[in-house]
Amino acid sequence: MVVCGDDALAHRLAAELRDVYGERVTLVVPTDREPHRPRIPPARALDRATALLGRMSAVMTRTTPLPPEGPDDGGEAPEETVRLLEAAQPDDAALAAAGVAGADALALVYDDDELNIHAALRARRLNPRLRLVIRLYNRKLGQHLEELLDQAAAVAALGSDDAGDAEAVDASTTVLSDADTVAPALAAAAVAGTSKVIEADGLLLRAVERAPVPPGRPGDPGLCTLALLSASANDPEDAPSSAAGHEGPLLLPDDAAASAAAGCGTVVLETVSYTGRPVRPRGLRGRGAPLASLFSRRLRWSLAGVVGAVLALAVAGWLTTGEDPVHAAYLSLLDLFAINDPAIHDPTPRKVLQLLSGLTGLLLLPVLVAAAFEGLGTFRSASALRRPPRGLSGHVVLLGLGKVGTRVLARLHEMGIPVVCIEGDPEARGIALARRLRVPTVLGDVTHEGVLEAAMIERAATLLALTSEDTTNLEAALYARSVQPRLRVTLRLFDDRFATAVYRTLRAAHPRALTRSRSVTYLAAPAFAGAMMGRQILGAIPVERRVLLVARVGVRGHVALEGRTVAEVLRPGRLRVLAVDTSASDDPETDDAAAAPPPDAEREPARLVHELGDGYVLRPQDRVLLVATRQGLGDLHVRRHRAVDTGAEAGAARRG
Repeated sequence: MVVCGDDALAHRLAAELRDVYGERVTLVVPTDREPHRPRIPPARALDRATALLGRMSAVMTRTTPLPPEGPDDGGEAPEETVRLLEAAQPDDAALAAAGVAGADALALVYDDDELNIHAALRARRLNPRLRLVIRLYNRKLGQHLEELLDQAAAVAALGSDDAGDAEAVDASTTVLSDADTVAPALAAAAVAGTSKVIEADGLLLRAVERAPVPPGRPGDPGLCTLALLSASANDPEDAPSSAAGHEGPLLLPDDAAASAAAGCGTVVLETVSYTGRPVRPRGLRGRGAPLASLFSRRLRWSLAGVVGAVLALAVAGWLTTGEDPVHAAYLSLLDLFAINDPAIHDPTPRKVLQLLSGLTGLLLLPVLVAAAFEGLGTFRSASALRRPPRGLSGHVVLLGLGKVGTRVLARLHEMGIPVVCIEGDPEARGIALARRLRVPTVLGDVTHEGVLEAAMIERAATLLALTSEDTTNLEAALYARSVQPRLRVTLRLFDDRFATAVYRTLRAAHPRALTRSRSVTYLAAPAFAGAMMGRQILGAIPVERRVLLVARVGVRGHVALEGRTVAEVLRPGRLRVLAVDTSASDDPETDDAAAAPPPDAEREPARLVHELGDGYVLRPQDRVLLVATRQGLGDLHVRRHRAVDTGAEAGAARRG
């Protein structure tokens, strides 16, 4: 495996491939002198944040020592076991030195989309059988790039001498965005009552976090229990935590462990039934510009009063002068705009009506000027950032409108959740989206006094701090908690040991408030690694600082799946079967055709495990929907390769 990148995602991905899947990895990074060098938080800034946290921890009485780093704590492993190659650019020489010509997969995770595209075109030319995983922020461009590179691989395979063997090679191209991968998880962590939803094989599944159940009262496990949570902010103070404790959550427990756990929060899986087209959130305007959005209520009443006065004058002129109604209205308008001749020789009623019409015209002039200014201001404000309305409450304060923050803002807006954004850079990527969606935005440095108050943090329900600086996110969270102690806080933190210290300190200071920390690279790396392994990762379910992966896997070739019952496949803490797609035929001659499943619209939904029963025997043509830890998926892949290698050796021995 070859990984090319210039930030923390490349390092995390290399560690993921090595530690979880046991692959040989070559990591290509720029040197410290190059502009594309790894973006790691500065040590000085992290030291300042640690010192700030230490001073805060000194006044707490419930602090606990940090646990030693383990192999599954999400930290970066030493790079001595990963081949490290420094190159200024991923050009032909650098890719050749990294061994792309003989590699199975290549991941291009530079922060520059153009650089990734150029490197992908070079890599496909050097090795048409290479599996490509590309990091791109532009989703539409990514779709076209996938089609182009897949077509190039197909043409190269047809023109090769071993075209028959090329059909068995997975030379696919997968374009992923770390921002798109983690946006649903971050949005779900910020909003109470929402959860991660995964669509797979016609099923809609969601992971729901449930509060602890008092002892003696049975809890609803849903389809299955995904995790037993550690002692957290929403747990009772005297709740036993023997199942998970302070060391972290217990992932994928068996039914006995889930039933025996009392007083622990749980994450369970539920099905979601589709009830129709999604409801459009309230407050969204249509394409047109209604009168209420252009003019204020006072101005509309003023215009209505002037129109009523004009009609009354026209009726009075018709009754007093005996003129035709249309002609009487015409004369009233001429008098209103002061363009009629003076009624010197006309009767007294006509003179009075002319004077009243002139007075009404004088009243109409300021109303028309005010309407012009209000309409101009409305159109100008349509391209400006909206300020938070006065009566806003229960909203989400989103700090940071970079790549990740922009995707999270779009997700929250789709869910109809009120959001107020804070961004210090007027040219940030998400400013244009906030302006187009008419989302209230505060421009300013969040570390300055008054910025959080302008976002109405005292009335907010959640603070979602997603800047790229750990210290900025922490400072905003500490200040927000001082204003509102019960505020729900979700932080984007890179360093895992620092995140653990932040979580425990904030929980000790505010035991009744909910605190969550998320790492973008930690959430995104499993999806990139799964794509490099050729396994389709459907989604990631964050459980505190760890991740459960939902994947679709074919049974054929997996000794841990083929010919085994669903109960035998279960590995507590590692892997569990959720559903089985049994739409393939039993006829062996149609296995190849069944390997390429029809589109989801033409296929029956997969059958859940409780519908099939634990005694169902998995057939080679079946496809299973798994939920597993990263190590569980890695073990499944390693065992498959060992079985293939053993079969190849046995075949060679028979031929000999």
